[in-house]
Amino acid sequence: MSVEIIFNHLEPLQQRLLHWFQQAGRPLPWREHYHPYQVWISEIMGQQTQMDRVVDYFCRWIERFPTVEAVARAPELEVLKAWEGLGYYSRARNLQRTAVLLVEEYGGEIPDSYGQLLELPGIGPYTAAAIVSIGFNQPRPLLDANVERLFSRLVDIDTPLKLVKTRKRLEQLASGLLHQGDPRSWNQALMEFGALVCTPKRPDCAPCPLKPWCAAHARGTVELRPVSGKRQRRIDITMACGLLQRGDRFYIQQRLSDDIWGGLWEFPGGRLEEGETPAEAAVREIGEETEWEVIEPVPFQVVVHYYTRYRVTLHSFWCTLVDPDSEPVLHAASGHNWVTRAELLDYPFPSGHRQLVEKLLQEGDSG
Repeated sequence: MSVEIIFNHLEPLQQRLLHWFQQAGRPLPWREHYHPYQVWISEIMGQQTQMDRVVDYFCRWIERFPTVEAVARAPELEVLKAWEGLGYYSRARNLQRTAVLLVEEYGGEIPDSYGQLLELPGIGPYTAAAIVSIGFNQPRPLLDANVERLFSRLVDIDTPLKLVKTRKRLEQLASGLLHQGDPRSWNQALMEFGALVCTPKRPDCAPCPLKPWCAAHARGTVELRPVSGKRQRRIDITMACGLLQRGDRFYIQQRLSDDIWGGLWEFPGGRLEEGETPAEAAVREIGEETEWEVIEPVPFQVVVHYYTRYRVTLHSFWCTLVDPDSEPVLHAASGHNWVTRAELLDYPFPSGHRQLVEKLLQEGDSG
C-alpha cells in the first residue's frame, strides 16, 4: 500500500478511524467540555507520563486549581506539591509562570493563536498545536509517539524515527492526512488508536479497522516498525543523605531555583566521590551544604528511583549534630525548615526523598 493510494482513499480511512474513536475512545475528563485550560493542563501532564496517572493527577489539579487565575495566585509550594510524583518539575514551574502571564496579558484566557502560545513558558510546537487543535478545533496536525508509531506501520517506514528525513516524512503524512472538518477528533483518534490498538508491543492487528491500508501488515513487518535508533546506556548514580532531628522535628532544605528539581525540598546530601562510602559521603555533603559537623551516621533506608536514563541509588543515614543548637549556613539551598513527621507531607520532594518520607511516616505509625 503506497502513500499515494492512501491519499487517494483518504475519506474512507478517515471515516473508519473517526468511527472507531467515537465507539472506543476513552472518557477522559478533559474531553467532557474541551476547555482550552484543561487541554493545556492535560497535555503538560501527559509528557513522559502514563495516561492512568495523568487522569488521577489531572482530577486533583482541577479540583485544587479550577482556573488559570487559581494557578497564578497559588503559592509555589502548593503548585509543586500538587505536581509531586509527576517528575520534570520545571513543567509545573512553567505552568505557573504561564498562568501569571495569561492573567496579566490575556485576562486569564488561553489564546487561540498558535504563534502567541509559542511565546509562553513551557509551551513548545507540539503543545501549542495540541491546544489549538483539541482546545479550539483548529486544523493543526499533531505528532506524538503514538502517532509516529502508527504512521511508521501504515506506510512501512524502514528508517529510524529520529532521523531528519524520517521526521520530515512523518510531518508530511500528518499534514496530508489531517481531517480539515474535525481536526479535534481526528488528532485524538490517531493518538488514541496508537495507545490502544497499534501499541508498541503485540499490536491488535486482527480487528484493526485500518488494516486494509496498512503497508506493514501487508508486508509482515508490523513487529519491526518503528525502526528503533541506538539504545541509550543506563547511567547508575549513587547518592547519600542525612536525617537530622531536633526533638520531634526533621531538618529539610529547599533546592536552588535553577536546579533540576528547583524549589523542591530534600534532606541534605549528594553524590559519592571516588573511593567514598555512602556514610562518608553523607557526613561530607552535610558539612559542605550547611557547615554543620555531624557524627555517628547510622543507616536508615536505601531507595532506588529512575529518571530519564539514570538509575539513582540513595543511601540515607540518621546523623547526630555536634552542635544541635547551631543554625545552618546554606551553600546549596535557598531555604530550610524544621518540620514534624506529619508536616513532611506538606512539602514537595524529589522521588528518592519522597520515598524516605514515606518510610519515616510508616516508622512513625508503627512506633
